[in-house]
Amino acid sequence: MTASSSALGQERAAVADACRRLGAEGLLIGTAGNVSVRVEDRVAITATGAVLARLTPDQVTVVDLDGTIVAGTLRPTSELDLHLGVYRRHGTGAVVHTHAPMATAVSCVLDELPCIHYQLLALGGTVRVAPYATFGTPELAESVLTALEGRSAALMANHGALTHGTTLDKAVENALLLEWACGLYQRAAAMGRPHFLDERQQLAVIEAAIARDYGTTHPVPPAQEETR
Repeated sequence: MTASSSALGQERAAVADACRRLGAEGLLIGTAGNVSVRVEDRVAITATGAVLARLTPDQVTVVDLDGTIVAGTLRPTSELDLHLGVYRRHGTGAVVHTHAPMATAVSCVLDELPCIHYQLLALGGTVRVAPYATFGTPELAESVLTALEGRSAALMANHGALTHGTTLDKAVENALLLEWACGLYQRAAAMGRPHFLDERQQLAVIEAAIARDYGTTHPVPPAQEETR
């Protein structure tokens, strides 16, 4: 895709749509959080101070990979360097950062979210918690980038969560999955000591998913005529 003005217009609208969806799902509260998508050497990213659940395309700013504004009239989010760092180090297509309640609560207690359900393997397995650092700082960006190694999600201690994906839809789905898993952990921990999947069990899930092409629809083959 060429990063033309029309394409970037579409991406700005897509970021706004994603924010409104995340807001409707309860993952974005007020102005807390940020979302971006990359188109070649341009990044469409939410503006600082915007109410994300009501975001409009003109509240999405376009920057280059050095952070220079190339389109839009609003200053980008204070976590711009974090988003750009994820693109540079992990070569992904979109980034979602939320202060989602379940994920944030878990980040205040655990050093990592264990693999409590096999669906967490879609995020890479155990989700690491990046050490606390002030928002918008290089220290925070570096700790989150490290926590993301081999993963598409990380928790941010006493702060929130970050997910990424090859597409904006995938990054959003990863954010929803992470919030679900954090909620599942909290409910299980309230009843007792949760059991987690060990490496052998995780490997068995991966092998079964590959063998069955798990997560993909499959048409029923047409009935075979009886051989006469």
